[in-house]
Amino acid sequence: MKFAHNSEKIFSEHLDLFDIKWLYEPTSFPLKWDSGSIKMMFTPDFYLPELNIYVEITTMNQKLITKKQRKVKLCKKLYPQLNFKLINEKEFLAILEYTKSNSFKEAIAS
Repeated sequence: MKFAHNSEKIFSEHLDLFDIKWLYEPTSFPLKWDSGSIKMMFTPDFYLPELNIYVEITTMNQKLITKKQRKVKLCKKLYPQLNFKLINEKEFLAILEYTKSNSFKEAIAS
């Protein structure tokens, strides 16, 4: 599978290591509309069915993190029945250090 960023590939490998089912970019969420057409969308990197959570990995520059934080916040407002998590570089590196499945799952779900 081709990933947009190497951090997504590494994350998927860890999900596989802990036998966590995942889907890559399965859903795009409309966030803004104008004159009947969609003007802004958000496609989280992963959906983890077992944890019922959409995960966005952002390990790049702060400008992108701020933009994605706004999108995740808007998703939570527009789709309150769904769970979204943005993982920044610091959280990403910490999550990769987990060696037990339950700890790894808890870190993602928190």
